[in-house]
Amino acid sequence: MSAQLDVNPFVCGATPQQAMSILGAMRNVAETGGALSDADARALSAASLYMFGQTEALDVARLEPVTPATLASVIVDPKLREDALKCATVMAFVDGTLDKAKIRKAIDYATSLGLHERYIDEIAEAADGHVKEALADMTRANMVSITGKDWKDADATAWLVPYDKAPDPVLAERCKALGNLPEDSFGRAFYDHYRNNGYAFPGEPVGLNAGFGFPHDTAHVVSGYDTTPRGELLVSTFTAGMHPHFPMAGHILPVIFSWHLDIQINPVAKAAQGALDPQEFWHAYAGGKTATIDTFAPGWDFWSYVETPLRELRRQWTIPEDGLDRKH
Repeated sequence: MSAQLDVNPFVCGATPQQAMSILGAMRNVAETGGALSDADARALSAASLYMFGQTEALDVARLEPVTPATLASVIVDPKLREDALKCATVMAFVDGTLDKAKIRKAIDYATSLGLHERYIDEIAEAADGHVKEALADMTRANMVSITGKDWKDADATAWLVPYDKAPDPVLAERCKALGNLPEDSFGRAFYDHYRNNGYAFPGEPVGLNAGFGFPHDTAHVVSGYDTTPRGELLVSTFTAGMHPHFPMAGHILPVIFSWHLDIQINPVAKAAQGALDPQEFWHAYAGGKTATIDTFAPGWDFWSYVETPLRELRRQWTIPEDGLDRKH
């Protein structure tokens, strides 16, 4: 059975052999220490579609595992090696546990591919029992990605909730006025997103910093991913595709640890177990890369879009008109 794509494949230019080799490496990581789980199999099938654009259903049972050395011999292009390592690394966590053997296997691929990535250092720290140190670096990478500035502090709380000490009532009122916009507008959808979730607006004492709240919640609204643990994991994955600055170290791994492994990363973020949707994860990642907007880019102006109809804005930004979310 064939499937249809509503986004561009994440990986462009891979040959069928290279795609199957990367998928084989992903299988090899996932089945370290035991047989593939149902979640692993669904993740591989979805990765075949959304990462590589293979619309014919993947026969997971016949997918041959590929060793680190073999993958390195097949994948020579540096960019494709980076994408291959990201895929293999995610598979170490699909089953929702901090599995040291799977992490070591992912690190073996990094070594064979000649890649020294920040996120590999993070998972190595975690596998060595230094979870707090790994989480601290994820926080720093996330803040560098979001702010575009060097970030030394492992605690982002003061930056994320600045209005408790310095409220901005003018900003808060401007946000509340979005409720007067037409119902089909992006600004009204943003307002409803806040009101329906019981969130304080930026500027209010317990509101999030506008530098995070506007771009992050815009990603929620335009992607269609909600604020459940599953939705938060997916919107950060979408962000990693849209804003490729420390995508793994600063976006994907932090939410996997927070929302899938139930390891709280900071006082503002919550935690949950088992929130990674093994199919929609890859759709979100490819959807973020397909999008022609980066809400975390320097100079991005939230206010310039608030009167535009949401569906029109999605079309402009190459996002499906009804949003991305495909609940399976």
